[in-house]
Amino acid sequence: MEVEAPKRMYSVWAVPPEDVRERLKRLMSGLRSEFDGPEFEPHVTVVGAISLTEEDALDKFRAACHGVKAYTATVEKVAAGTFFYQCVFLLLNPTAEVVETSSHCTGHFGYKSSTPYMPHLSLLYGDLTDEEKKKAQEKANVLDESISSLTFQINRLALYETETEDKTLKSWKKIAVCNLDAN
Repeated sequence: MEVEAPKRMYSVWAVPPEDVRERLKRLMSGLRSEFDGPEFEPHVTVVGAISLTEEDALDKFRAACHGVKAYTATVEKVAAGTFFYQCVFLLLNPTAEVVETSSHCTGHFGYKSSTPYMPHLSLLYGDLTDEEKKKAQEKANVLDESISSLTFQINRLALYETETEDKTLKSWKKIAVCNLDAN
């Protein structure tokens, strides 16, 4: 009898280039020093967590990467959300490229979201009060004054194992990366 491969939670992330990643990591570290929260890689979620076997996730990821070109992401503002994984984040301009990349990839993964895609790059995960979130937003703008007008190229997508129940994020890991073709 064939043993079923275990299913885990996988997500597809758009990864900022190295210089932007370093800048964001400094900012994220500055926010964590005051507001706590787990450490994680700067990313823009393209496909939210979906339960698959690793092989299936890799196949879908490879297929999804075909035909996706590098694209530009532009920050609109530092914003705060209502739950742990959207505590304080950079809200991105939902341009056609940004939204189409997500719908292209979610189509390959068969991922259905209950809410419209809101492209964002999280700076801080945590369960903060509204007051604390407001402080964290202000601090982000102080730590990096021009962060709210940041524009960067996205030229890589990554497949991550992201067990959403694990709020320490210790189990999260990169499975595969694909470099996107330049336009």
